[in-house]
Amino acid sequence: MNNKLKQLDEQAVQYIAVGAAVLGTGGGGDPHIGKLMALEAIRKYGPVRVLSPEELADDDLVIPLSMIGAPTVMNEKIPSVQQMAMPLDLIEKELGRKVTAIMPIEVGGGNSLVPVLAAAERGIPILDADAMGRAFPESQMVTFYLDGIDCSPITMADERGNGVLMHAIDGIWEERMARAITIQMGGSASICDYPVSGAQAKQSAIPHTLSLAYDIGKTLFESKDSKQNPIEALLEQLHGYALFQGKAVDIRRRTEGGFTKGEAVFEGTDAYRDRMMRLFFQNEFLLATEEGKSLAVTPDLISLLDQDTGMPITTENLKYGARVVAVGFPCDPKWRAPKGLDTVGPQYFGYDVPYVPIEELAGGKGEKL
Repeated sequence: MNNKLKQLDEQAVQYIAVGAAVLGTGGGGDPHIGKLMALEAIRKYGPVRVLSPEELADDDLVIPLSMIGAPTVMNEKIPSVQQMAMPLDLIEKELGRKVTAIMPIEVGGGNSLVPVLAAAERGIPILDADAMGRAFPESQMVTFYLDGIDCSPITMADERGNGVLMHAIDGIWEERMARAITIQMGGSASICDYPVSGAQAKQSAIPHTLSLAYDIGKTLFESKDSKQNPIEALLEQLHGYALFQGKAVDIRRRTEGGFTKGEAVFEGTDAYRDRMMRLFFQNEFLLATEEGKSLAVTPDLISLLDQDTGMPITTENLKYGARVVAVGFPCDPKWRAPKGLDTVGPQYFGYDVPYVPIEELAGGKGEKL
């Protein structure tokens, strides 16, 4: 990573929106919606200062702010600044102190940029870190949960002005209760959870992921401008692997239990002709298979890129006939530990396959495009 962000301006938002969609593995909310929200906030209130984890004092208060629910619903109900501010107001009142910095809970899709609204409006910094290193669909799927950090208090809000304050015994119970509330709020809500101290953020959060998203977006844009192959440049940058190249021939997508679930089938093209890939998702792409054999498995990252431009494609924006390259990247090492695999491994999502690191599945090298 060549860059560490100091502030978010309009150019940084453009890059992060693209980079976060790659890291978001198809989920985390539509990056275009997140980008538009963040751009509007920066134009109105000015650039947002970016704080590195190393700059935090141990007793600082850091609050993750995000959207919870089905990404397809968020496209129809774009949140306002007021909806994003209400959970912060509620959690500050409950804790009896002001927030030092806001952070994204995940570096995926729109949720990477959602905190920018509140940070810009309040004039407080955003932390260059997240708690996943990608996107996952459930509340307990964060490094804070792996490290035994309390998820409470939890605050939520909808677009009507309804607010909720609750305490959960752990992240699993938070997920159950928050998901039920989200459904009653129309399938999408804003949420603050896992309030952490500066010391906890430095110990548990995955650092500099906004900077990483920025660098990924910059690579894709600059490769396109310089006539280089953007996908090859990205794979080199992230030590990734080309999994498949083909055309979407079947997409089955449904909103169920507050998630966008389904699978997509791709017919191989060019070097992959006469081959078929299946891609399974629950908000995020979680499993890619060919003839029943795994190509990549959660918690490793699976992303779909446009074959020509290299731009990422999210689960809700995948269309029949899309020509794509499926790529995979290694996840943060925390997810490969036993508790990490229990929390986000394939068995948790109901896939009867073992977790095998992508480095082994790819035989130590990616296929040429």
